[in-house]
Amino acid sequence: MRPMDSAKTEDPVARVPFSTVLASIVGLWVCYFALMTLRGELVDLGFASEAFWRRALASALGIVITIGLWSILRLFDSRALWLKIAAALIVSLPVAVAIAQANQMVFASMEERVFVRSAEQRGFTVRHSATGDLLVDIPAMGMPDLAEEEGASGLVTVEAAALQGTYWQQLTEVAYGRYFMLLAWCALYLALLTGEKARAAERREGAYRRAAKAAELRSLRYQVNPHFLFNTLNSLSALVLTDKKEQAERMIQMISRFYRRSLADDPTSDVPLAEEIELQKLYLDIESLRFPMRLVAKYEVPHALEDCLIPGMILQPLIENSVKHAVAPSSGQVTITLSAREEYDRLVITVSDNGTSNAERNDVRPGYGIGINNVSDRLAARFGDDASIVSGHVPGGYATHMRLPIVRGDRHREAAE
Repeated sequence: MRPMDSAKTEDPVARVPFSTVLASIVGLWVCYFALMTLRGELVDLGFASEAFWRRALASALGIVITIGLWSILRLFDSRALWLKIAAALIVSLPVAVAIAQANQMVFASMEERVFVRSAEQRGFTVRHSATGDLLVDIPAMGMPDLAEEEGASGLVTVEAAALQGTYWQQLTEVAYGRYFMLLAWCALYLALLTGEKARAAERREGAYRRAAKAAELRSLRYQVNPHFLFNTLNSLSALVLTDKKEQAERMIQMISRFYRRSLADDPTSDVPLAEEIELQKLYLDIESLRFPMRLVAKYEVPHALEDCLIPGMILQPLIENSVKHAVAPSSGQVTITLSAREEYDRLVITVSDNGTSNAERNDVRPGYGIGINNVSDRLAARFGDDASIVSGHVPGGYATHMRLPIVRGDRHREAAE
């Protein structure tokens, strides 16, 4: 699948993965469980083992209810930020009440025992009245008014409910704390969602960049074929006009083979150096029909470098440049050499010839025509600043050097990205 195809099918709404959401919720309630357990040990309310499993059950219920909160919040993932915040503020309130109520239900059967122990630790006396109500006798020391009302006993007796508060008062107090705990988690969820949106935007931007790069490479690659076809058709026309029918027929067959091989691959993909050399051999065989006595081809490619990957048809304009500027205007034999070597962990490919172009005059050959510009643009699109091309006169002829990163096997796709 091409990058643009994957970009089209990508979900436009960024989502926080459920595994991440679950980890954040579990982390929240594990922290709550640990802190409450530590608090219970410090306060020494007793019933440690029973409180432990009840606290674990309350935390598990909190995890389940918080997942329910997330299932509602995720409906606002694609909405504006202020709507997300408003939803968190509003939805968290009934969820906090539900968690508080679940907590009350879990600890209801041991609430009285915990209260009695706590009161006794403070020096109070807890007893049941004749009607079964729980009463607390509090010493009235330092409270003379109450002591007079109570008589000589020096005790103040109050109902436990007055100290504990009503059910709804207790529920409200617990819900208040849970509400702000849930708001803290909502803030974390919104931060995670913002991060996912940023990553999704980066992925889309990367996909668009790769698509644009592929389009540029494809366009540059397709520029080569019409240019080459124009020259080969001129050569074929010359053979026909000079009544060289057998050579013309051979050229047609070779042109057919050349285009079948050159158009078979994805124009944005790389090919092994050995495959590119074989294609250029075929091209030079075609040109040798035009210049049977003037064109000699020489190849110097080490076997160890044959699996190096390079852009397909990247050598075509360089070979064509030598044929046009060295072989065609020459009356003698011209050798075109295609060589490769490794230099400082770089692949250096050289296309040279011993043509007789004059370096002292402003020869058109050093100029950057369509072919050289095409190669330079393709290298820049494929490798950026990691590749370069240098072309100019050398003693005994003309040479073009390409320096590329050494890429082997499937790693070329990673390098392209």
